[in-house]
Amino acid sequence: MYRVLSRINTPADLKKLDYDDLRVLCTELRDYVIKVVSENGGHLASNLGVVELTLAMHRIFDSPRDRIIWDVGHQSYIHKIITERREAFKSIRQYQGLSGFPKRSESSHDAFDTGHSSTSISAALGMAKARDLAGEDYSVVAVIGDGALTGGMAFEALNHAGDFPTNFIVILNDNEMSIAPNIGGMSNYLSKLRTEPAYFRLKLEIENLLNKVPLVGKSMFHTAEKLRDWFKYLLVPGVLFEELGFKYLGPIDGHDIRKLEEVLKRARDYNGYPVLIHVVTTKGKGYTIAENKPDKFHGINPFFTETGELKSRSTDKSYSAIMGEALMSLAEHDSRIVAVSAAMPDGTGLSAFAAKFKDRFFDVGIAEQHAVTFCAGMAAAGFKPLFAVYSTFLQRAYDQIIHDVCMQNLPVVFAIDRAGLVGSDGETHHGVFDISFLRHIPNLTIMSPKDGKEITEMLKYAFSLNGPVAIRYPRGCDIKNGLTSAPVEHGKAEVLSEGKDGMILAEGNRVAHGLEVCQRLKAAGKDFGLVNLRFIKPLDSVLLLELAARYGKLYVMEDNVKAGGLGSSILEFFNEQQIDIKVRIFAYADRFVPHGEVSQLHKLTGVDPESIYHAIMKG
Repeated sequence: MYRVLSRINTPADLKKLDYDDLRVLCTELRDYVIKVVSENGGHLASNLGVVELTLAMHRIFDSPRDRIIWDVGHQSYIHKIITERREAFKSIRQYQGLSGFPKRSESSHDAFDTGHSSTSISAALGMAKARDLAGEDYSVVAVIGDGALTGGMAFEALNHAGDFPTNFIVILNDNEMSIAPNIGGMSNYLSKLRTEPAYFRLKLEIENLLNKVPLVGKSMFHTAEKLRDWFKYLLVPGVLFEELGFKYLGPIDGHDIRKLEEVLKRARDYNGYPVLIHVVTTKGKGYTIAENKPDKFHGINPFFTETGELKSRSTDKSYSAIMGEALMSLAEHDSRIVAVSAAMPDGTGLSAFAAKFKDRFFDVGIAEQHAVTFCAGMAAAGFKPLFAVYSTFLQRAYDQIIHDVCMQNLPVVFAIDRAGLVGSDGETHHGVFDISFLRHIPNLTIMSPKDGKEITEMLKYAFSLNGPVAIRYPRGCDIKNGLTSAPVEHGKAEVLSEGKDGMILAEGNRVAHGLEVCQRLKAAGKDFGLVNLRFIKPLDSVLLLELAARYGKLYVMEDNVKAGGLGSSILEFFNEQQIDIKVRIFAYADRFVPHGEVSQLHKLTGVDPESIYHAIMKG
């Protein structure tokens, strides 16, 4: 039993604690989070780093009346625990349990749904203006990390906020990390602020001194604006945030609750302009193993707390790793091949490439839009860029794919990782829309490998084409399906088996499930064949016409939403050919899929082999 944590049910309970109890609570919260995440998996290092900051915010502000918006949201575990979800926290990321991210439907304390980065300032500013228009007076706080601040949307919101004379607080949680270590100009700028805080100390001292002088103090301070600016430009390079119209407070030790509360009170009571509080924290704070390896413990599967080692480790290579190895092999023979990541070199299998080809690897930070157009620029100048990115994050660069890459027919390869359902991260991270938002774009070739061997062959083929290519593949390890592969030919599917009674057409990892469905049907006396479509675009029109002539009904399996997906494209093809054939599509319905184990979610959505088998048997 936790001595202090057991007494915390709501944020109001925090306000009754003295600082000795708060120190104990911080230790207990870290211990609780480590225990639960070691069992369930989840985002560990980021949550350990914001314990004191979260407690200080909830002691100064009055949630849910005051609105706290967490950027990305993977650092909201402490917030969840102290807002009436202490016991429910044991179910985090489990099917029908708590989400790993803030969800308005889960609690009134979760002011805004998040899961992708760089959105908090925009959402919080919108709330602040809505508050002003409604004549209300609650506080609005956006908490954003230094990694998320590299995203263009965050800069757009900062720029907009500077024009508003309104009470609005941005807390910059600076831990020098996104998932991988931060890079770029903003990272360098924040590093200077951490090490050169002299101006801000001097500014605070001058302000406090002059405001204490009777009668003339405040006017003296206002007349000292030019002197203040002189010190500002003399001592601090850039002073970006104040130039954008914010009152800057910091840097502040993010693990000193007393100091945090003092600064939060000042920010809360400022009137008439936005405030940015620069808080410096340590990712993984309190768990030495996570502090030493914050990137590994950003998002982690269940692990042993004593050693930090994973409880289960597959000996099979992941699709990401296979892609990375294939890319390195190709790059050894073609100096024009370059690789680009949006702050996720390890997660997308590019870490080894980055180490081997330092001059040909580019981490652009959390800036997917920039990444795509950066690739387009390199392609227009004669290089062959590959952008490795999670499917759910590629959504953020939709216009750039169309306007900057495909419209110019530039040879950019999109290695789309985490396509399909991803499991415990849930609806904000499922990659189930990419077929639908990509297949209608002219000039774009889209492939989907059934296993790791096909990733290698498809990547090699992609670099041979003089145009944009997307290769989508799932999270996890290579599927050992025992199937061999024919050479990759443009727009050609692979017939894996023939069938007298019917034919199943599948893409990507759904091929393995299709094989299981065929085996179940065979045991029931039904002879079904299986096609590995390989190409989502262009479709194998010759094969489709042959199948239409032989069967009255086809069955399509895809790891994507049904609307606008692979099955829809096949129906469109038959409609254009004026061929009357029934097509049964097994894909995700028109609703967001929750979090849980992928096998549970397949069953929930009716696309697991058993459900498909029964559906086919029923006709």
